Order: sequence, then structure tokens, then C-alpha cells
Amino acid sequence: MEIIRSEALSRYRQIVFGMSTRGGGRSPGGLGMNLSFNVGDDKVNVIENRRIFFGALHIGLDELAFPMQCHSNTVRSIQTWGGYEDCDGLATNDFGVFIVISVADCVPIFLFDPVTRAVAGVHAGWRGTSSGIAKNAVAVMKDTFGSDPRNITAFIGPAAGKCCYEVGDEVAEKFDDRFVSKTESEKWRVDMKGANRQQLESEGILQENIEVHEGCTIHESDKYHSYRRDGNSSGRMMGVIGIVR
Repeated sequence: MEIIRSEALSRYRQIVFGMSTRGGGRSPGGLGMNLSFNVGDDKVNVIENRRIFFGALHIGLDELAFPMQCHSNTVRSIQTWGGYEDCDGLATNDFGVFIVISVADCVPIFLFDPVTRAVAGVHAGWRGTSSGIAKNAVAVMKDTFGSDPRNITAFIGPAAGKCCYEVGDEVAEKFDDRFVSKTESEKWRVDMKGANRQQLESEGILQENIEVHEGCTIHESDKYHSYRRDGNSSGRMMGVIGIVR
């Protein structure tokens, strides 16, 4: 099993961070290390996969906090574990509350402020990205925990890349021209990672404090789950971040 790490976040011993990939796990076929109960996988397999992944990070399955992910731009501050409806991002400064983001093409974003000891995790699909969810996450950290964006370190994880993420006119028009390009076949492609990076920078996070993973979930079929590529047969990966004592 491979765990994706962040060079930037790994500098801080106060937190635990990691992301799963497609490889390993107990689920059959291409599901591999599927961590979602919502893709038709056997529940026993999913629980075992979660034990493997979170166990490797020394995180208990009863310490997880999940935004239920409805493709919104809502980020909530929390103090305890569990599932949180009607949001796509969570933020906390409580010890032992590990925020989990589930993805299979959408952009996972993880933030840490070492001064206020606050973290956030964000699921940014095209709807959330175009409506500013990354900016909202920084705003929650500022308003709730007193974070100065200049102190925040950000990691943007593997997601559908600008090389492969094709959309229609109605989606392309929601993005700044900087993040949209046209293919030879007259289709639109969107740079979701770039759009989210720009939002973080616009809120005051320093360029040098933002790490962007190069992985494309659509293109790298041997490594990542991708709903765009595999449809209903796709599993889900998870990223997790939390504060430890």
C-alpha cells in the first residue's frame, strides 16, 4: 500500500497527514484500496481497507470526521468526530479529530496553521471550486481560529488534471480564462488545481507555502481511482489530516 505524503506538511510534527491510492487493499478487481461504502463494495472489505490505511497512520476509525460532500462551497468548523451534512469542508483546532476527504477526481485540499494549530480539509469539485470553497476554507480558519493566512501551509492533492479534465460550455464559462483551454477537438479542459491554488493565494496564503501534487487521477489509471475514467466501477481514495499532541 502506498500513502501519498506532503513534503510541506511533513515538516510539522503536530499533525498527521496522508492520502490513499488505488493500490493494495482487500477489495476485488479494480476497487483495490477502496475506502467508500457508497460504490457497491462489500462493507467488510471497506472496513478492512480503512483499518489498513488509517492504521498505518495510527488513526482510529472512531476518530474520523467526514463532510458528507454535496458539491457545495460550505466549510464548517467542528470540535468532534462524526459525519457532517450539507458541507464539503471541515476545519478544527481540536486534538484527535481527523478530517477525512473522499475523492476520485475532485480536488482534495488540506490546510494547516502551525501558529493557531488549526487544520482544514476540503473537497473541491467543479461546483465547489467555481463558487470559492478554497477561499471559504481560509475564511473559516481566519474567523474561527484567528489564523493569519501567511502562516498557513496548503497541500493540493492528486485530482483530475488539466491534461484530461474535459467539460462542456456550461462548466467552462464558470472559470476564469486562465484556467480554461480548448483542445484540438474543440472541447474544453479546466485546470482545477490551478483555480484552487489561485483562490488560496488570493486569500493571502504565500506561494511558497502551497504544494501542488502533479498526479492526474484520470490519466494514471494504475495508481488512482477516477470516476471520470471508470464510472460506477470506480472506488474512492481518502486523504486525512488532524492534530496530535
